[in-house]
Amino acid sequence: MSILAIRLYPDPVLRVRSREVTRFDAEFDKLVADMIETMHAAPGVGLAAPQVGAESRVAVVDVSVGKEKQELHVLVNPELVETSGAEIDLEGCLSLPGITDKVERPTRIQVRALDRQGKPFELAAEGFLARAVCHEIDHLNGILFTDHLRGLRKERMKRQLKRLASGASGAPAELAEVRS
Repeated sequence: MSILAIRLYPDPVLRVRSREVTRFDAEFDKLVADMIETMHAAPGVGLAAPQVGAESRVAVVDVSVGKEKQELHVLVNPELVETSGAEIDLEGCLSLPGITDKVERPTRIQVRALDRQGKPFELAAEGFLARAVCHEIDHLNGILFTDHLRGLRKERMKRQLKRLASGASGAPAELAEVRS
């Protein structure tokens, strides 16, 4: 296993809709293992394949940041099948270091996906886990959390993203509650 380089905004791979995974071979298994190691080393609570330059529909989520083995979720070709409720909370992203803002997400979700070996499963999640999963699915669709902002928040974010793209950064990344 190895730690992969996390792609930073404005890398174009972050805006590409990822391709469905159809091969569950040793190469794919290594990508997943490397993504898990990279996410935990960052540290982050989620990581999508585009964030490490792979255009595959796979994401890893671990809201315990490696402390609870049962909290690790590998989601291959994930699809939101149900959402309910809504809450606004602070988010950040490993690909947007130092940038955070409040984003509205569902409080409860149901996701259909494949596991690391290609077997189908469903995941019911709520609260922080639901937020992290939605954030990662967005990445697989070429969407950043900043795309959910509106009005003055969106205008402020445009300035922050411009600074990030030019090499300057915003607030410390430690402020992010969801860094993925």
